[in-house]
Amino acid sequence: MVGLVAFWVLGGFPGHAKKPSAAAVPAEAPQLAPSPATVCRALVARLPDVLGGLSRRPVTAGAEQNAAFGDPAIVLTCGVPQPTVPQDAQLLGLSNVCWFPEEHSGETVWQTIDREVAVRVVVPKAADGSWLVNLSAPIVATVPATAPGTLHC
Repeated sequence: MVGLVAFWVLGGFPGHAKKPSAAAVPAEAPQLAPSPATVCRALVARLPDVLGGLSRRPVTAGAEQNAAFGDPAIVLTCGVPQPTVPQDAQLLGLSNVCWFPEEHSGETVWQTIDREVAVRVVVPKAADGSWLVNLSAPIVATVPATAPGTLHC
């Protein structure tokens, strides 16, 4: 009996083999000052394991400031430099977070502009920006907002 259980657990029966884990998503992890590092750790710890049906994936670096979901991956990076926002930029307020979107080839880069620690989310064209709504609640809960009333989203 013990042998059969061990055989089954190790994937010996068809249809019960363990799925290989998803490959790590490339990510950079520059050194953060203590305060932003604390904020980013809190944010990443609060992120869900599944984002709108997309499973969380490992990242190659900075698991305390980066998170990835799905394939192709939606990648969140906390502690990025504050974006330079053009005067005529279209800003989007979603669930109490002010986002600045920029289109790039094959992806949209969304950056928070109302947070003390900036957050960037790279969304491939294959996905849509609706995932931002699911990310806004953890951002609001963990990343302090800048002075209210200074931005118009």
